[in-house]
Amino acid sequence: MTLSLPADPPRARSLTDVVPHLLAALDGASEWFAPARSAIVFVVDGLGAQNLSARSGHARFLSAARGKRDVARTVFPSTTAAALTSLLTGAPVGEHGIVGYRVRVPGTDVVANQLKGWEQGKIDPLTWQRAQPIMAREAAAGRPCFVVSLPKFAHSGLTEATLRGAQMHTAATVGERVLIAADLAARHPGALVYVYAPDLDAAGHKYGWESEEWTAALEGVDAAARELAASLAPGVGAIVTADHGMVDVPRHRQLLLSDGDGLVDGVRHIAGEPRMLQLYAEEGEAAHVLDAWRSAESGRSWVLSREEAVAGGLFGPVDDAVLPRIGDVLVAARGGVAYYDDRLDDKAPQKMIGQHGSLTDQERQVPLIRLGAFA
Repeated sequence: MTLSLPADPPRARSLTDVVPHLLAALDGASEWFAPARSAIVFVVDGLGAQNLSARSGHARFLSAARGKRDVARTVFPSTTAAALTSLLTGAPVGEHGIVGYRVRVPGTDVVANQLKGWEQGKIDPLTWQRAQPIMAREAAAGRPCFVVSLPKFAHSGLTEATLRGAQMHTAATVGERVLIAADLAARHPGALVYVYAPDLDAAGHKYGWESEEWTAALEGVDAAARELAASLAPGVGAIVTADHGMVDVPRHRQLLLSDGDGLVDGVRHIAGEPRMLQLYAEEGEAAHVLDAWRSAESGRSWVLSREEAVAGGLFGPVDDAVLPRIGDVLVAARGGVAYYDDRLDDKAPQKMIGQHGSLTDQERQVPLIRLGAFA
């Protein structure tokens, strides 16, 4: 079967290449960014380029600072764990192995949460994530490397998997965090500073990105970006970017999976996330599962076998050890829908409105806004 998948423009900038280009800018050798004495990457979780454009009046500073080409493409799946790992390792998803939100550990019936499940001991941050973190490499070579985030993320498994080697600083508000970042970049020539802001994503999941709550969070991010730009020392460059965008899926557009509907027959585990399912089939049932989902859902989702997804380059080059982590069948929502396993007792995830993970431009286009020496 010939699949028609969305293709990135030939000259599209990848989120995976952002930090390597920031480091090159510190040596005056980046094709993307002007030379700088220190560099800051400010990640606003959930700030899609299209979401920002639609609410530009509530983000006047970022909108004014953003040029026509200030956009990048995040990874597939367009989800935080995969995208931040690619950003912070410079490696494609198929190499670092964080292939989604929830995945089956090969050879087991363990389904691990790659965003929040590290502390449960199901996966080891030092070995499950397979690529060397950029901060670890650069710090070992003598570069000042810093992370500025929320206190609760200081010792998380994902932090250890992707940011080890950096000095950690924490603050409760995004405004405080950007000021700390600007100060560190000013006092440490050659520094690489990573700043993380999750508030917008949290508001989007709970209320939807078209909500007043999301708009208020965006105004807070815009104010912090303005403050960051005003606080940058001469020669310091900063980039404002994101891990993914967001699509609103109200309750009536959720598709609930249950026994008897034919779509769970032959499926051993349902993983991934609501807009990008990874289905792990019972032995010998992968072809049946693929046919059933294609017949029922190809009108509103891309339905692919693992082999088709890999051949299509969706994960980038895939290492042999990573291949069995990917579901036998992938279901990536094309329309404004999301899939939930309604057989589970925990219905709390069904309350989420803002979603991401799939291949649409709204989920995969993120801003790449240049401040300070990069402007």
